[in-house]
Amino acid sequence: MHISDTTPAGRTGNAANLFDDTVRTHGDALAIEATGYRMTHEELQGATRAFAGGLHDLGVGPDDTLLLYLPNCPQYLVAALGAFRAGVVVSPANPQYKARELSYQLDDADVDAVVTHPVLRDHLAGGIEQSDTDPVVVTVDTGGEDAPTEVDGDAGDDVAFRSVRGDPVTVDREDGDVALLPYTSGTTGQPKGVRLTHRNFRAQLLTTLASYGEVAGDEVKSLLYLPLYHITGFTHTAMQPLVSGGSLYLRNPTDWDAGEAMTTIETEGITHFVGVTAMYVDMVNAESFGDHDLSSLVQAAEGGAKMSVAVQREFEDTAGIEMTEGYGLTETNGATHSQQRSTFGPRHGTIGQPLRMVDARIVDETGEEVPLGETGELLVRGAQVMAGYHDLPDATAEAFTDDGFFRTGDIARRDPDNYFEIVDRKKHMIVTAGYNVYPSEVEELLHEHDAVAEAAVVGVPDERRNEVPRAYVVVRPGVEAGVDVESEDLVQYCLDRVAEYKHPREVVFADELPRTASGKIQKFKLVDGDGVTVAESED
Repeated sequence: MHISDTTPAGRTGNAANLFDDTVRTHGDALAIEATGYRMTHEELQGATRAFAGGLHDLGVGPDDTLLLYLPNCPQYLVAALGAFRAGVVVSPANPQYKARELSYQLDDADVDAVVTHPVLRDHLAGGIEQSDTDPVVVTVDTGGEDAPTEVDGDAGDDVAFRSVRGDPVTVDREDGDVALLPYTSGTTGQPKGVRLTHRNFRAQLLTTLASYGEVAGDEVKSLLYLPLYHITGFTHTAMQPLVSGGSLYLRNPTDWDAGEAMTTIETEGITHFVGVTAMYVDMVNAESFGDHDLSSLVQAAEGGAKMSVAVQREFEDTAGIEMTEGYGLTETNGATHSQQRSTFGPRHGTIGQPLRMVDARIVDETGEEVPLGETGELLVRGAQVMAGYHDLPDATAEAFTDDGFFRTGDIARRDPDNYFEIVDRKKHMIVTAGYNVYPSEVEELLHEHDAVAEAAVVGVPDERRNEVPRAYVVVRPGVEAGVDVESEDLVQYCLDRVAEYKHPREVVFADELPRTASGKIQKFKLVDGDGVTVAESED
């Protein structure tokens, strides 16, 4: 078990107990608002307790696995917290998954029950047919005040979500019992199940609550457009405000609209917003940007990809707030570093300092710690770091050092003030004619160009140099690729500012870059151009 020996004082057992503590002081406060539907903390507590009892009545009990195959909706949170209470392991699935992807997770996680939505039911049926599982299927209701959705239909032969109600229950859990089993993205092979325990979950929430700063309790209002199946959306943007006694304004990623988001921030007094880079680009480029009062924000955090300096400054100047970044992985149950609450405040270009209870070091290939300012692999250790990979003892052993540090696979450096900077993914490093090129350095340079909205750099095979950098660029609105700026212009722009071996040999203009649902650029698709729509200039 690769878990820190330090447990937050007075916090043991089932992670759901944290939410019971909140209800004692914020029971009447708004917990969830979902496009008009509202639920208080006390109502959420009652719903999760009843759902836990309902799972037991269905024969789904401690250490069984519940797959959540749902878009963002209140039922997702009721089911997740209810499963925690029941001692059932929650395994989130991407709602964009089709049958083949589902069948793998159904089998690997040995799923006993599924909560899904009518619009996803056919994909689930195909996944079950292709798997060796026969789970209980619960379908969310599609009408009535207890189950707000926008789709008509009924549960059919499935169990209706509203009927999963039993005597209230909260099962005692040991620190090492698994609470959450998310799956990695699988960019380098089959996805791996990540065993996050009740202790991991408690530690992460109690540690990161400090990032709220002066705003706490029912003053916290978090706007969520990130997917709940992703660790950042679930643990930080959703669970964190609920544990604090605050309010979660729940939206679907597919419903993202920059104007509506800014209107919600203004009218509801949203204090916390975490978005991917593309969301901030959309807001800055919206016609109504500048007409909205965004001064209620005390935290505007972004991730997923590097942001154009021009976009960042424009948002900060208009909103009157410094944007912050952080760092974390599925294997760490979210953040290990944050600019929020760091000693000297946000320091752009860095991920901030390690959170309380997190040990971090940077090592070379021999495992020796490197001097300040030099690059190496980032290692982290803390109470929120996973217990290991599901049914993969060799991969788990390889992921940890002998003294319990998790190998992140990210190349980083640290400054004298203990601020960390991610240089790049270890696997993304380009080796060209014996020189190491970190794509993020070239991407950051391209983002400084006035014509560039987004950029991604990958290594492509080269007979002489092994591989060379290639850049994919999305231009800013109003800029015409091939007319206002040409590929050769950007190649020369880089050549004038970095060592010759680092500059991209080719710049390809694209309409958009392929991304995961959490906003991360899928670089493996760029190497051979798979899924990239090349932008064409007008004649």
